[in-house]
Amino acid sequence: MREMTYCMECGKELPEDAKYCSQCGAPVKVSEWEEFQTSTDDLIRRVKELVREGNVTRIIIRNEKGETMFEIPVTVGVIGALFAPYLAALGAIAALVTRCTVAVERRQ
Repeated sequence: MREMTYCMECGKELPEDAKYCSQCGAPVKVSEWEEFQTSTDDLIRRVKELVREGNVTRIIIRNEKGETMFEIPVTVGVIGALFAPYLAALGAIAALVTRCTVAVERRQ
């Protein structure tokens, strides 16, 4: 697991000891990042599991080259019918690549 600090408001990368974002001034909220690789056959199931966990704030899908293909902001409101378009897009991504890296941001 690797840890990075980013502003939750504007996304700017921040020093580990930052209390406020130097770009937008927002207070820094601590989050943790985890990355794992998965086959595209298993991608949708894994994303659904992550959303059900409840402490995930963002999911980023990257291809084998490390390029971001898709980013899902996960909030309490992203459930049911609102989540369906994201799952459809994940199905399209699964058709384009064989393996992908899933980066998960979690609230602490």
